[in-house]
Amino acid sequence: MQGIKETEEKLSNLFKARFPIIYVESWEENRVTDTIQRISENVELIKTIRSVYMWSSTSGLINLNSMTTVDNSFNAIDAIENFSGMEENAILILKDVHNDLSTRTISLSENRDIKRVLRDTANSIRGSEFVKNIVLVAPVLELPVELQKDVTVFDFALPNVSEIKELLDSMIEANLGENCTLTEDEKNIFAKTAQGLTLQEAENAFARAMVERKHLTLDELDIIMDEKCQVIKKTGILEFIKSDLKIDDVGGLENLKHWLIKRNNSWLDKAHDKYNLPAPKGVLITGVPGCGKSLTAKAMSSLWKLPLLRLDAGKIFDKWVGGSEENIRKAIKTAEAVAPSILWIDEIEKGFDQNEGSIGKRIFGTFLTWMQEKTKPVFVVATANNISLLPPEMLRKGRFDEIFFVDLPTSIEREIIFKLHLDKMLKGSISEAFEITDKLIKKLVDITEGFVGAEIEQVIISAVFDAYSEDRILQEDDLYRAVKNTVPLSVTQQEQIENIREWANVRAVAATSHEDNEINTNKKGDTKVVKLRGGRNVDF
Repeated sequence: MQGIKETEEKLSNLFKARFPIIYVESWEENRVTDTIQRISENVELIKTIRSVYMWSSTSGLINLNSMTTVDNSFNAIDAIENFSGMEENAILILKDVHNDLSTRTISLSENRDIKRVLRDTANSIRGSEFVKNIVLVAPVLELPVELQKDVTVFDFALPNVSEIKELLDSMIEANLGENCTLTEDEKNIFAKTAQGLTLQEAENAFARAMVERKHLTLDELDIIMDEKCQVIKKTGILEFIKSDLKIDDVGGLENLKHWLIKRNNSWLDKAHDKYNLPAPKGVLITGVPGCGKSLTAKAMSSLWKLPLLRLDAGKIFDKWVGGSEENIRKAIKTAEAVAPSILWIDEIEKGFDQNEGSIGKRIFGTFLTWMQEKTKPVFVVATANNISLLPPEMLRKGRFDEIFFVDLPTSIEREIIFKLHLDKMLKGSISEAFEITDKLIKKLVDITEGFVGAEIEQVIISAVFDAYSEDRILQEDDLYRAVKNTVPLSVTQQEQIENIREWANVRAVAATSHEDNEINTNKKGDTKVVKLRGGRNVDF
């Protein structure tokens, strides 16, 4: 993330080059204003010192150098024309004129149009003997086609680690003083955790931690993460997923788990500076429904200790022209703002269905381009049940680091899954009277060939409900009966599963390691044969 010095240099170059109108998309209008004022007074940066004027609908036109009101008109057009007639080198900051520029806003003005006024002013500024610039500051980008050739959009970066740490130091000195025992390294951890927040949001988070806990230690990092959750919730498109699942709660899938463990912390400076490693892009997990794809995504957040954001593709589409494209950009920008983070897209083949028409294709194109070119540590984990619906450009190398196929659980995996769910369900009084033996597990594994993990979980829940309804302890027969009453997906969707396996055999890596593949006795003799499963076997 670029620092404030780099931001000042880039913005000052636009001022020196006499770009007439600059559009700064940012929520931090005070920080933008302070930056412009510093630039305007720095001869080394801007060469020609300039006065700075600011207009808003509540305060009118103000000279920020003398803090005097030049014109108390609450009309932006009057302020622009007033500024245009000034005989001095100056910069005008206009706040929140994006509503007047929006194509969705119905203009009731019978006289002058602000778009026409800005275009005329841009032409007059170019030919003026005085050096002038107009800066539009707004939280969203609203740029009508009439102004696209006259306006330059400037990306004003969120505060970096050093800026946030400087804020933290000042707050500690003012509120806690010597009572704060944070080391410099721990302060850096706080600042890195707060990355993605505006300075005001970071200040709110630090202040809340100090007020609630009366001190500041690493235990208060959860409050900073909670403030990040607020940023995510406000988008209305992304959802913050809180999960207590651990990677050990995922039964089997050893190849996939080893791959994830090896890439833990790979977004830290050490990976780049010492090993020159790029941050991992993402992983696509496809396969049979109910075999642990979504479970793995949730467990990944706990393993990597990163926020998990779920993208609701249905909320991307908007009734306004251009609204859908703006929503996907907003979602991407939010995910990058709270980076390092994990962006989870469940059933991606439905969210980016190419049959949605031109809008769906444009959204899909925007997302693909971002995946290919992203530099921020946002790890994309996508799950898909029907991989055939995804276009080939989504599957090529460079989009995802790897494609894993999750097949029906092997006998070894079913054994692990049964133990996990039985231990989870039998916490309480009934667990004292019900013994989980190896003999029981082996029999359950034998009679659940073709069952997925979700079906195994429901078998156990159904059996416990039988015991609960009769107010008695759980019995082995309850489990056997629940298995007998379940028709697994491997039966109801046999053809679809075979098609998925055929696709995965050459195009994806098996999430299950080859050591876990079932070895069965051939009916014609004692020869051992390996049961082939979907996906290539790769040692991680």
